[in-house]
Amino acid sequence: IHMFFNLSKHAQELKNYFVVTLAYWGFTLTDGAIRMLVVLYFYQLGYSPLEIAMLFLFYELCGVVTNFIGGWMASRMGLNTTMYLGMGMQVIALLMLAVPVSWLSVPYVMLAQAVSGIAKDLNKMSAKASVKLMVPNEAQGKLFKWVSFLTGSKNSIKGLGFFVGGLLLHLVGFQNALFILALGLLGILIAAYLLLPQKMGQTQTKVKFRHLFSKSKAINTLSAARLFLFGARDVWFVVALPVYLSSVLNWSHTQVGSFFALWVIGYGIVQANAPRLIRHAHHNQGPDGMTAKVWAFILLLVLSGMTLLFSKGAQPELVIVTGLVAFAIVFAINSAIHSYLILAYTSEDQVSVDVGFYYMANASGRLLGTVLSGGVYQFWGLEGCLWWSAGFILITTLISTKLPEQKQALASQ
Repeated sequence: IHMFFNLSKHAQELKNYFVVTLAYWGFTLTDGAIRMLVVLYFYQLGYSPLEIAMLFLFYELCGVVTNFIGGWMASRMGLNTTMYLGMGMQVIALLMLAVPVSWLSVPYVMLAQAVSGIAKDLNKMSAKASVKLMVPNEAQGKLFKWVSFLTGSKNSIKGLGFFVGGLLLHLVGFQNALFILALGLLGILIAAYLLLPQKMGQTQTKVKFRHLFSKSKAINTLSAARLFLFGARDVWFVVALPVYLSSVLNWSHTQVGSFFALWVIGYGIVQANAPRLIRHAHHNQGPDGMTAKVWAFILLLVLSGMTLLFSKGAQPELVIVTGLVAFAIVFAINSAIHSYLILAYTSEDQVSVDVGFYYMANASGRLLGTVLSGGVYQFWGLEGCLWWSAGFILITTLISTKLPEQKQALASQ
């Protein structure tokens, strides 16, 4: 361990990035695993799909509040402190569920999921914001590569977590699986604490609570675009699609779970390779507002085409599977561009607050999409959800036309 403290500046940046990425991976693996464990185990206990969905309600709600307050906390405590806090809370959430079955009432599990939701967004905000501090301002191409790899690999690890959760449930049972996950994450937490510099991301000037709402037009615009982008995904992906695959196309639970896990893994691989795919990392440059607008429009074309085919009576299974592949590729690139732009548009002194504000919008989009997914599907089916999604992406595209170029945004800080 001591060899890590005697490194050149570049090597130190690489070491910090590696440790943050490893910690983020460890957390995300447990996040995917715990979701699969809860869904499968409580379905075995006889819970209805609606009851199972309600177990995750506070998980999403807490994300909105946590991102808003978490950035302010990190500016005062340091990004690594909020990252450790998130990992510690996830260990607590895992242990809360590893209790006798008689304790596992709906309110109790909702409380445990609320703790896990707070933990997840503290960890995500801390990991994403800390990358900004590891890369010089003039190395925008490097920043795009690093944040794309961090975000993309996280999504692939979450898909792997779905597999790990199901496998552990089969091999060792619900309680033992949770103990194993908690012990593994605790070990990663200790390693990160020993290897990362203290008070990383703590600002010299204390940010006042009333300043949490960003005053930057670029960040407000990007956050609004992010809200509708993720609302567009979840309005048909979270509830409507798995129900449709299961009830209309008669896919088994194993087929549905495996399909979603493979989709998330593939989505993460594309996201990690976004700099190479859109060729913006050359000459030390990253994407700008024009890039975000173009790729939002491409996503609108993909989903509109898929929706029209579906509504005209094309073979549903073929439209969904092939459409999801195209959607995954283009959506992943859109998400990677946004994840880079939030770091490009902010300053080192404001990074935790601005990233927290941005991911509050992200969480709000997920919450909005999740609620609409069930309601719209109940009244208008999957086709209605697809049209709502296309409408949200149209709004994202229109908002993205107001995004400034990267140099303009940086100059305004």
